[in-house]
Amino acid sequence: MCGLAGILEFGGREAEHELALAMARALAHRGPDGEGVFAEGPCALGHRRLAIIDLTEAAAQPFHSADGRWVLAYNGEIYNFRELRSELEGLGRRFRSASDTEVLLQALEEWGADALPRLNGMFAFALWDRRERELLIARDRYGIKPLYYTHTGERLLFGSEVKALLAHPSFTAEMDREALLEYFTFQNFFTDRTLFRGVRLLPAGSLIRIRTDRGSAIEPDSWWDYRFEEPVEAVSEADYVDELDRLFTRAVERQLVSDVPVNAYLSGGMDSGSITTVAAKLAGEMKSFTVGFDLSSASGLELAFDERRNAEHLSYLSGTEHYEMVLKAGDMERVMPRLVWHLEEPRVGQSYPNFYASQLAGKFGKVVLSGAGGDELFGGYPWRYYRAVVNDSFEEYIDKYYLYWQRLIPNRDIKAVFQPIWGDVSKVWTRDIFRDVFATHADTLVRPEDYVNHSLYLEAKTFLHGLLVVEDKLSMAHGLETRLPFLDNDLVDFALKIPVGLKLGNLGEVVRLNENEPGLKTKRYFEKTKDGKLVLRRVMQRHVPDAVAEREKQGFSAPDASWFRGESIEYVKRRLFSDDAMIYDYLDRTTVQRMLQEHLSGEKNRRLLVWSLLYVEEWCRTFLAGERPAA
Repeated sequence: MCGLAGILEFGGREAEHELALAMARALAHRGPDGEGVFAEGPCALGHRRLAIIDLTEAAAQPFHSADGRWVLAYNGEIYNFRELRSELEGLGRRFRSASDTEVLLQALEEWGADALPRLNGMFAFALWDRRERELLIARDRYGIKPLYYTHTGERLLFGSEVKALLAHPSFTAEMDREALLEYFTFQNFFTDRTLFRGVRLLPAGSLIRIRTDRGSAIEPDSWWDYRFEEPVEAVSEADYVDELDRLFTRAVERQLVSDVPVNAYLSGGMDSGSITTVAAKLAGEMKSFTVGFDLSSASGLELAFDERRNAEHLSYLSGTEHYEMVLKAGDMERVMPRLVWHLEEPRVGQSYPNFYASQLAGKFGKVVLSGAGGDELFGGYPWRYYRAVVNDSFEEYIDKYYLYWQRLIPNRDIKAVFQPIWGDVSKVWTRDIFRDVFATHADTLVRPEDYVNHSLYLEAKTFLHGLLVVEDKLSMAHGLETRLPFLDNDLVDFALKIPVGLKLGNLGEVVRLNENEPGLKTKRYFEKTKDGKLVLRRVMQRHVPDAVAEREKQGFSAPDASWFRGESIEYVKRRLFSDDAMIYDYLDRTTVQRMLQEHLSGEKNRRLLVWSLLYVEEWCRTFLAGERPAA
């Protein structure tokens, strides 16, 4: 687990060693254990190392092949590297380190890009071929490890974070106005855009090849994608449960491979609880971490947001050494400058609790297990999928689901909100952005199950991907590697083919209600959507108490709706009602402040919008005005 950065010059120019070093040093928080740079001809690669596997200098990067032809800068972990090493040794290859880095390099030497589907793990890497003067950059299946790039025509800059690009004198941060509209529609990016103009995030499961002697076109190619579909042949539920249990246990065991201790996040829920329970049995001593919330001023649904009691019980059952942290309203304001600096681009939800969780775990080790991915693979958000299960066509499905995913500003308000820059963004059709997510997943859609699988695909490609970007940035801010057992390749491949009927138990009844009780008669409808992850719950009953396996989904969220009207109201006003607020260079002040007042008065719950406005305002101050937080 590390940070990488690189330069590829075109037009006969040579890449500068010192610039690559500066780019790598901008990522020092990702890799406090070592530093390396390669620079030769048009290519320079920089690397910062967080030593997890093979702690010796033999695994230092950039890593050179034995014959000197290949140079690799890599960020991630390949959990099946020992199996791949054995296979490569059977082909006559020899190794001089015990690292997964060398296994990755030799796999790419042996099989080229065909090695990528063989890799069970998380990765982003840059491989330079000194003989052919060709660069290959690639990203793992799911997008666990990020890789950003910008192409100016004269050169390609790339890195694990945008901060690496900012360290090069040719790059200056500017707002991508079209991306800003995309974000304020979805509270996420469904394309490869970022808030930084000209900076793209290499899509998950994609690669780019660049030959310096064949022009400089930069086009990502997909090498893997999700494929949610109903199985062709029926299998008994008992068989699904047994096989899923086997794959889950093996995934946890596989991700315990490490030369340093492995710990775990532990909420009160099923996913992290099961991972921690299994991992503690396999690894022995383990530390666990929970972040809770002060609920003294919370109300309504937010009174259930603190899960410390449930986590403490699971810690007792699994025998972990447990640590907790309690967040209060002022902690959001306190952390915002550091959060924005490290996270860079805003993504799904209020992510500052994740910063504190990583900070806590980072005090006690370098590696932590997380339960992310279980919801998206096994149907953990049924109230979402049920919104669009009965449709006459794919376009009708798009219309229904697109309306639901307008999380911040609906279409009817877009023009008013973006009036200051409307001439720059009026041609952005966010419905088309939404529809384009399905470009490679648009099968014939007939049954409700087909539409549910479409919804699962959308969430894996967009919502889960956003969560993964947040998790990487905020854990690496504290020199911490997060591992995700639910995103083991074998487990994912199996989950994609599990029937929808084993994930969502009330599909048939919800379909009937959806058809016969439209309009205002929605209470019964939503009462029927409190299921989800049924087959996974059956498996987890083997590892955690029934009460945990049957518990309703609880997101990791602070009681911000209450805090924004209470303890944090002065912070909101100071930032978003200020005469010098930078966000109003792009958004209409009168319209936005009216929407804010609707939340502050209790008329509407706009907590997601309030958070996003606060974040983007801080982003403008940080990256456009240069108000960087202290180190």
